[in-house]
Amino acid sequence: MSNRGIAQRVRVPEVMDDPNLDHRRHAGALAGLARLNAVSGSARILWSPIARLARELRVDTLRVLDVATGGGDVPRAVWRRAARAGLRLEIRGLDASPQALDFARDEAKACGAPIEFAQQDALAEELPAGFDVVMSSLFLHHLGQGDAVRLLTKMRRAAGHLVLVNDLRRCRSGLLLAHAAARLLTRSDVVHVDAPRSVRAAFTIEEMRRLSAEAGLHSAIVRPRWPCRFLLMWHPGDPRTDP
Repeated sequence: MSNRGIAQRVRVPEVMDDPNLDHRRHAGALAGLARLNAVSGSARILWSPIARLARELRVDTLRVLDVATGGGDVPRAVWRRAARAGLRLEIRGLDASPQALDFARDEAKACGAPIEFAQQDALAEELPAGFDVVMSSLFLHHLGQGDAVRLLTKMRRAAGHLVLVNDLRRCRSGLLLAHAAARLLTRSDVVHVDAPRSVRAAFTIEEMRRLSAEAGLHSAIVRPRWPCRFLLMWHPGDPRTDP
């Protein structure tokens, strides 16, 4: 597998994005993605800047908006970390898929996480205001460049203190890892197909820096995170260049 195969983004419709996907296959895919996110540390990637923001603001409560929340596993995991640290998070998860939201509500209820979920197409509507942190995980790679800029712009407008984007990074090792991890960690045929497609559709670090600047996030920090991920961080009016 050569680097030439990932030099350019290749966007192929993912099975998960099919609105007619069978309910059981959809739920199985959401559960499989939750396992992949747990192993790859999505909550760990997001938790550190959230905890740092709480310390900087000297508050014990933060309001968090999770855009394109999917099955809600990432906000649940972040909520658990915050609870252990004594920080109260008031989280709302948004998604356009009613099936995903039903799954997310059931899972949040099962673990006692007081997370609110609401149906909303983040590309078609403005994001709600009043949140300290606006974050998104593993959604940006589904979008074309224009829609990615549009979403980042909306997140910038909605965030009171912090924008966070955790997503895949397009690279050869990421593609190899996607093939292997998808088959080791889940039986979902949807994830087996979609995981490599997601990596091929992902942005590189430099591409994300250009997109964030185009969206008005001029001081955004974009750094690689293990494994084969990146984290974009942006503080309104904050000129810092290193986390």
